[in-house]
Amino acid sequence: MSDNTTRTRGLGRGLSSLMSDVVTQEPAQSDRSAKTESRADRTIPIEKLHPNPDQPRRNFNDTALSELAESIRSKGVIQPLIVRETADDMFEIVAGERRWRAAQKAGLHDLPVLVRELSDAEVLQFAIIENIQRADLNAVDEATGYRQLMDRFDHTQEDIASALGKSRSHIANLLRLLTLPEDVQVLVSEGKLTSGHARTLVGKENAHELAKQIIKGDLSVRQAEKLVNKSKEAKTKASKPSEKDADTKNIERELAAHLGMSVRIDHDSGGETGKVTLSYRDLGQLDDLLRRLSGD
Repeated sequence: MSDNTTRTRGLGRGLSSLMSDVVTQEPAQSDRSAKTESRADRTIPIEKLHPNPDQPRRNFNDTALSELAESIRSKGVIQPLIVRETADDMFEIVAGERRWRAAQKAGLHDLPVLVRELSDAEVLQFAIIENIQRADLNAVDEATGYRQLMDRFDHTQEDIASALGKSRSHIANLLRLLTLPEDVQVLVSEGKLTSGHARTLVGKENAHELAKQIIKGDLSVRQAEKLVNKSKEAKTKASKPSEKDADTKNIERELAAHLGMSVRIDHDSGGETGKVTLSYRDLGQLDDLLRRLSGD
């Protein structure tokens, strides 16, 4: 199947339609039974479920899984899994792999599910959307999810913002983090830098060096902004050529008059060394200079 065909099928339901099936908040425990029974299509033996091999989330925190398993033991599975039927009367998990893993720890034999007919592209979108909504998701991983939705399925920032209930500026600001050097993105992923700190470093050539200073100084976002601005001012000042003093200008003029060609004198930072640049307009003028220097 061509990439274009995959994209067309994946966009058939639309992002907002896909989102309507991904429940982000579990219902209150007081009305758990009614909510779960009305939403779930059926229950399926846990051994008939298998994870999506293209699930973008690969790491599942053992401690968090154990906590969820304990909750499931006492309250059951509040939010049904979303699945699609595959060969041999098996079902692929589209959304809810974490609940499936925790349910196994809790010793459950059956799980409530919503069965959906979905294309491969729609399944991948479900997985990305669910991944984006993780409570422990860091800013870089969230931005990567948005970028996947845009690049692989042609969704715009407006589409994503509307479907996920986010502001467009939130989406845009996070996407800018993906322009940071990879080592700075890693610092965000590891929780050493917040997204607010990282945004101050976007577009800065010395982003990694500034990031290390922010972490070492345990700076606030406001302090990080001041540090970045100070670094920018220092760089601008260093790159700006210093004004030549009157004596240097006079020497340039005297040499130019004596040699008959353009002369430029540049002092090094210490002022004791430097270079003299002579510019000739043609080879004849160069020959004249060589004769003068050789004493002919």
